[in-house]
Amino acid sequence: MFENIEFANPDFFWLLCLLPLAVLWYFFKRKEQTASLKISSTKGFGKGGLLPKIKPLLFVLRLLALTAIIVAMSRPQTEDISTRTKTTKGIDIIMAIDVSSSMLARDLKPNRLAALKEVAADFIKKRPNDRIGLVAYAGEGYTKTPITSDKSIVLNALREITYGQLNDGTAIGMGLATAVNRLKESKAKSKIIILLTDGVNNSGFIEPQTAADLAVEFGIKTYTIGLGTNGNALSPIAYNADGSFRYGMREVEIDEKLLEDIAKSTGGRYFRATDNEKLEAIYDEINKLEKTDIEEFKYYKYEEKFRPWILLAGVLLLLEWVLGNTVFRSFI
Repeated sequence: MFENIEFANPDFFWLLCLLPLAVLWYFFKRKEQTASLKISSTKGFGKGGLLPKIKPLLFVLRLLALTAIIVAMSRPQTEDISTRTKTTKGIDIIMAIDVSSSMLARDLKPNRLAALKEVAADFIKKRPNDRIGLVAYAGEGYTKTPITSDKSIVLNALREITYGQLNDGTAIGMGLATAVNRLKESKAKSKIIILLTDGVNNSGFIEPQTAADLAVEFGIKTYTIGLGTNGNALSPIAYNADGSFRYGMREVEIDEKLLEDIAKSTGGRYFRATDNEKLEAIYDEINKLEKTDIEEFKYYKYEEKFRPWILLAGVLLLLEWVLGNTVFRSFI
């Protein structure tokens, strides 16, 4: 009965403590008002019947009516809360992902590209109020998905990113420039690029520093991530006769100086991810660094529920009065 019910004046429930006192008063008062007569035998009197025995029913009805009145005074009500959110500082994010053959190296499990896609998907899900787009690059760069607020589109596009869609190589400048091109006309108050690579710039016709200068010109902050363990990693080194990769140990080479310079010049930060856990921690840190300001409005709607209790009390008091003046009249 009281599920999802709140009381505006719960202090009135203390009045319920008076009801046991009323019960004691009723029985003591009734005993005082009952006359007694000593006689030698009651054989001449008939049995009193059932009505005198259930006469306290009238008092019970009055107690129930008082209880209903106390509940009504406590103002039971239901609360309906509706919220409306307003994004006051939107963030547009482009994730630029290296998809060169070296991203199939197995120093991260199951490989660098698969580990990145899993962590990136979790990052996207944590940014419900931002627009996100994807850029893939290897020997060249292209837009996989323009910035959009539809996270299902971004997640599906992320799952579709695989090696072999582009000429092999690592064109960091091309990847960064493509991301800048997608964000340069954005009206968002904050524009972010998260650029990940596991190698050195060896392809493309746009120098990384030129692309970084473009990011600075358009007010785009860039976070760079170098992906790969320290030392050697099991990496693709050649093709087998069936077209599959042959794996062997290869030294991990990441141009950390370049990535640091890009991040520093654009106001971002450089991170190094040497394993799955570190990669996940990096994306969590970026998520904390780039906060979207949300203004939330709450609207409260109260619906009073005391009227049924008042009606119940009235019915009980009326029933007591009717029974007292009809059925129980000769016994009062």
